[in-house]
Order: sequence, then C-alpha cells, then structure tokens
Amino acid sequence: MCQLLGMNCASPTDFNFSFKGFKCRGGETDVHAHGWGLAIYEGRGVRTFHDPLPCAASPIADMVSSYPIKTLNMMAHIRYATQGAVSLENVHPFTREMWGIQWTFAHNGEVPKFTVPRNPQEENNSNNFCGGTTTDIPLLGKCMKAVYHPVGDTDSEAVFCAMLNALRAEFITLPTLPVLYEAIQRLCCEIVRGHEEKTIFNFLLGCGQFTMFAFSWPGSRDGSKVWNGLHYLVRWPPFSTAVLKDVDYAVDFSKTNTANDRVAIIATKPLTTNENWK
Repeated sequence: MCQLLGMNCASPTDFNFSFKGFKCRGGETDVHAHGWGLAIYEGRGVRTFHDPLPCAASPIADMVSSYPIKTLNMMAHIRYATQGAVSLENVHPFTREMWGIQWTFAHNGEVPKFTVPRNPQEENNSNNFCGGTTTDIPLLGKCMKAVYHPVGDTDSEAVFCAMLNALRAEFITLPTLPVLYEAIQRLCCEIVRGHEEKTIFNFLLGCGQFTMFAFSWPGSRDGSKVWNGLHYLVRWPPFSTAVLKDVDYAVDFSKTNTANDRVAIIATKPLTTNENWK
C-alpha cells in the first residue's frame, strides 16, 4: 500500500525535514518503489513534481529535498502499485482546477467501488470501475454527468474525479468550509458504503493554499493485523528537537521556528522517533 505525507502550516514553512525521511521509504527503508509525487501550494498556484522512479533513487527527489521552498500547504505520495501500471500518469498527487482553485489529491488503500476488475469473473460487478475505461466512472452524489475524467488507470484518480464531479454538481461556487466539509464527508460515506470491510480509503485533499482535508477509513485485509489508517502530529511552541526514523538526522526546531509557527503533519506512519504521534 502507498504512503502519504501532508503538511498544513500557520505561516510559510519548509518541508525539507519531513520529506528527507519520507523519501527514504520510497525503495530504501520500505517497499514503496513505484513512483512518487509532491504538490506544493504557492499562492494561488501549485508546484508539482512527479517521477515514476523510486523516490529514494530519484534525482528529482534529491533536488526537492534540499530546495528551500516554504509553503502553507503541501502533500507528498510514494507509490506501491496495486492498481494501474508503474507509469507517470499513475503517480500521485493528482491535480484539477475547479471554481478557479487548484485541487490536489493523494490516496492510499483500495476502493472496491472504483477498482478495475482483476479477472473476467469480476467484470459483471456493476459497482466496479466499469472495466477500467477512463470515460465511465461511477457517479456520486447529485452528479448526472462527469466533467472530470481520470488520465491514468488507478482507482485513486477515478475517486478524485468522481468527488470533484459530485461537488461541482452540488455547488455553483466554493461553499463555506463547514458546508464543504459536510459534503465531502457524505461523499466519503457513499464511497465506502457496501464495501465497509474491504475498503481502505485514506486521502489528502488540497483546496487551495490554505486548506487541506484528510480522511481515513482503515478497513482491513484478510490475514493482516496491520492498522491501515493515518497518524498526525502538531508542532507548536515550545519547540524541541525531532529525530527522523528512516535516516540519521535531527533538527532542533527551537532554533529554526518562531512563536507564531504551528505545523500540522499527517503521515501513513510516524516519521520521527521521539514525538507524540497520534
């Protein structure tokens, strides 16, 4: 299964520390070697990097990990392919424009309602992603006709497009955040419904430079005792030293951060060894 990293900050913050450890899991300290991607909001724009190479061996990832970009909102993804080929079009995060806002999406898990059939016997299951064609994805909410379509062949991108199609069908322009939150929550329930045990649905959804939604439905896999959800951590004063788990590296944030800094970090697995991840 893939891994996610997200950061949402009160003031512009660089992500180098977290990404330095995260990228090691892309083929070095873990098995997620089927590509990686990164989306960094800068004002109304979003800077993206994608590479089908393992993140731990990617020259682009090496460059990004030392590039001094500060942001309020970012997400990264390292891929372990279960749906779709190892190719650039299947690398997360995915991006689309809606209501003049750049939306980004990264997901890990498996979503049976949007899964490409793996054998002919599954093709008659009408809840599946219709044989894997990019023009025929399930419709959610009030959507009657799709505007957004996946470019690649992952269930993740299909879910992202379906969610945007449903939001676009329900709202003419961006609603207030509480209303948007409730609408996204309803869509998540609809996506999981009927496949509660088999669905593993964890995602980060970026809505412009300030806002990130996170959702976790851990589900389960037959014979597995691994918890498949997300972990999070909020750093605020007084800051202290953090020690990465995947590489020998530490930073004393009391020397780099100010009293106004607040940083929320979301990850599939904790990135540090000495902080209180939840």
